[in-house]
Amino acid sequence: MNQNDDDTDWMIEDEAAPAGQPRPGNAAAAGAPPPWRVLIVDDDVDVHVVTKFSLSNACFQGRRLSFLHAYSGEEALNVLRNTPDIALVLLDVIMETSDAGLHVARQIRDQLHNHLVRIVLRTGQPGQALEHSIILDYDINDFWCKTDLTTRKLFTTVISSLRAYAGLEEAHRHTASLQAELDEARRLLGAVDQHAVIATLDERGRIATVNDKLCAVYQFSRDELIGADPRLLHPTPYPPDQLADALQALRDGEAWTDVISTWRRDGQEVRLRVTVSSDDGGTVLVGSVLQALKKPL
Repeated sequence: MNQNDDDTDWMIEDEAAPAGQPRPGNAAAAGAPPPWRVLIVDDDVDVHVVTKFSLSNACFQGRRLSFLHAYSGEEALNVLRNTPDIALVLLDVIMETSDAGLHVARQIRDQLHNHLVRIVLRTGQPGQALEHSIILDYDINDFWCKTDLTTRKLFTTVISSLRAYAGLEEAHRHTASLQAELDEARRLLGAVDQHAVIATLDERGRIATVNDKLCAVYQFSRDELIGADPRLLHPTPYPPDQLADALQALRDGEAWTDVISTWRRDGQEVRLRVTVSSDDGGTVLVGSVLQALKKPL
């Protein structure tokens, strides 16, 4: 084994810090960001001690490492259930059973539904665990024989895993934020949909979509309206000034709002306060019914 690979002196924390500066162990007191949580799962106490010592001074993105410990597969799953923000699991394969670690790896993904945490399998008996098939069959991120995992290789593996976790965590937060915005938009659209008539026009100026409220107000079915000329609901020409204002607003990329007269299937007038907007996706019309007369004007 290369002596440089096994040298841990470069990772040991200094015993003293310069005057006026906090000791590395007092990161929380200095207002440092929260540490990365790393779960060490192994039935050998010495493995816990050596792993923690080897990574004692590791730091990534300004955040140090905080270690949690489990000595069996069942204990590991309990820790993971109660600590959802664990970034990395260093997981022994053979513990209370010859495949305890593999069982934990599968449980993490399939039962805990934790797809963010990075899983690095370690084994002291490589002959009893076929690396090739394990990598293919289990959703893990790395596999090492303990005798091959020197301090420097362990450091590289851990930092690479934390970098991957950080990227996934950021993507997860972004996705959750977008989903929240989408849910809010759907909620608002649902409220509007109940109280306003809504239609969209395609690039040909034909009706592309309508909501249930519009169908109910105008007494047409959706099939009758889709693809129809919107003049079906407005058989008489718009006043020239009103039409000119609407076209100018749309050319300027602005929404146009005014009161217009439309007609139902039975010939009764329906006055709408309508807002029309247009973009590359087509034209959207949203209107609120002001008055439905018993007789057309």
